[in-house]
Amino acid sequence: MAVRVMVVDDALFMRTVLKTMLTQNGYEVVGEAENGLRAVTRYQELSPDVVTMDITMPEMDGIAAVREIKKIDSEAKIIVCSAMGQQTMIIEAVRAGAVDFIVKPLQEDRVMEALKKVAG
Repeated sequence: MAVRVMVVDDALFMRTVLKTMLTQNGYEVVGEAENGLRAVTRYQELSPDVVTMDITMPEMDGIAAVREIKKIDSEAKIIVCSAMGQQTMIIEAVRAGAVDFIVKPLQEDRVMEALKKVAG
């Protein structure tokens, strides 16, 4: 059975790029969200195996969303995505409960490596 992934990013372009990468590599994209607030709601509705979470988003940033999702499901597997130079935010996201991170611009081999590591 395919690993079920939810993609969270405020940029439609980034969600599309990530969804294409994932589906071409055998992952099932079960949903997406454009901000952290929506991500928390969608997580509860979809119960995905893995979440890719942008850090900088409107309404609720990725770090706050990671914290909220971890309150709902302490076993949630969340990979944060951030731009170069956001090391402090990455560290904060990992402390909040993210299990790995990938850096934008996204490189397909690194995205797949993170997903394999997290999803098994």
